[in-house]
Amino acid sequence: MDFWVLLFMLGIMAFLYASVGHGGASGYLAVMAIFAVAPALMKQTALILNLGVSLFAFYQFYRQGYFRLALFWPFAFTSVPMSYLGAQFVLSDANYKRILGVCLLLAIIRMLANFKSLEKRSLNLYLALLFGAMIGLLSGMIGIGGGIILSPVLLLMRWASLKEAAAVSALFIFVNSVAGLLGIKHWIPVDPSIIFWISSALIGGMLGARWGAQFASNKAIRFVLALVLLIASAKLWFV
Repeated sequence: MDFWVLLFMLGIMAFLYASVGHGGASGYLAVMAIFAVAPALMKQTALILNLGVSLFAFYQFYRQGYFRLALFWPFAFTSVPMSYLGAQFVLSDANYKRILGVCLLLAIIRMLANFKSLEKRSLNLYLALLFGAMIGLLSGMIGIGGGIILSPVLLLMRWASLKEAAAVSALFIFVNSVAGLLGIKHWIPVDPSIIFWISSALIGGMLGARWGAQFASNKAIRFVLALVLLIASAKLWFV
């Protein structure tokens, strides 16, 4: 029963995250935390699941004309090498859980925040390069693509609209996930059942990416997702 519930939750996370241009790593990590998966296995598994989902999300938002290369490359330029470097850090289980708990809180803010359509500002290249490096390092350390951090930055700094941020974040997540996987020093043997995890995430991601790129998001669903992330964050901090 736990196995099927886990698959269902991974699919739901992929659907919801892909609908806002994210690969879903923080959501997968939250689900795995609830099911007490070992932290060392969580990191590499989340990055694997991230790849396909973020690519589908990028494709759907790109097709709708929301991707801006000029907004993407400065962040990716510094984040990719730093993500590779960050993946080589070996954190204790306790520190890993604490840092991940904070990142899940950032994801909650992203899901609940009502980013108004204010007048956009020009990108500050030096700030973008700095943010990219910081996000990349943190992403590599805990096994996420960094979209949950980049997306709020783009919106709060008024450098992108909601769907432009989603398109840029999706490709950003993909390249950082690749760099993070390449940077992992010690791989843990993966159980063959991971193929079911990947399939569930891909199906959810394909449906979510198409829905999010073409239709308005549902506030109620975002609140449910935020609640799940809050439970997982509390579990990481206090259990």
